[in-house]
Amino acid sequence: MQGKKTYQEKLFNHFQLSEHVPEHNFYRRLKTAISLDFLYPLTKGFYGSSGQKSIDPVVFFKLCLVGYLENIVSDRKLMEHCSMRLDILYFLDHDMDEQLPWHSTISRTRQLFPEAIFEEVFTKVFELCVSAGMVSGHTQAIDSAPVKGQCLYGQAWN
Repeated sequence: MQGKKTYQEKLFNHFQLSEHVPEHNFYRRLKTAISLDFLYPLTKGFYGSSGQKSIDPVVFFKLCLVGYLENIVSDRKLMEHCSMRLDILYFLDHDMDEQLPWHSTISRTRQLFPEAIFEEVFTKVFELCVSAGMVSGHTQAIDSAPVKGQCLYGQAWN
């Protein structure tokens, strides 16, 4: 006899995100390998002392890291991508029913910090990953190709 699946959406009575992200998952390993608590004192001076609470700087920089690792350059696409991935939600310390920040909040927060902060965070995260054994190697390679640019008037730039 042919079966037919009938979908009935349920409310979860008991659902733990951590039970659904495998131990070997990259984002689970990354979450346990690095602590981004150093961001609180590093970014404190960029926030005011009154008004609404902002996005947690740890969540913001984790989102930036996910965008970098997943090669996502659009904040809209990043938020859409993150909302569909249980492992990334777990990495961000967000539950399934918890709203992620708006894409425009990510864009505005990115403008809040100078480039030097991003470089410092990248360097620190890289150091943490190396010391946790998530990065290894001894060879560095740089690939480049010279490309002639064109100005508006059709003359080539050298």
